[in-house]
Amino acid sequence: QVQLVESGGGLVEPGGSLRLTCAASGSGFTYIPMAWYRQTPGKQRELVARITPGGSTNYADSVKGRFTISRDNAKNTMYLQMNSLKLEDTAVYYCNNVGRSWNWGQGTQVTVSS
Repeated sequence: QVQLVESGGGLVEPGGSLRLTCAASGSGFTYIPMAWYRQTPGKQRELVARITPGGSTNYADSVKGRFTISRDNAKNTMYLQMNSLKLEDTAVYYCNNVGRSWNWGQGTQVTVSS
């Protein structure tokens, strides 16, 4: 079974930056479209960004221009560079393939606060 491990979250002030990492173990994702999601208590998990195996990307309107998704297929690793962070970005961030067919990892907490 594929295991997903998210890391890189933490506490950051508004306007700050974080870089999240998603590592897949047990199997690779070289040919699989991947995505970042986020969720806050009482809210539906939302799609943040997607990336194809070839590197094509798209983003939710709420993060467009501030976040950048990337991947390193050789390392079975995906990243989310988060700049100009806002209070509204506070959430637990998860990664998965776009079909969400793997078990969710524990996520990584991002808290934006002054």
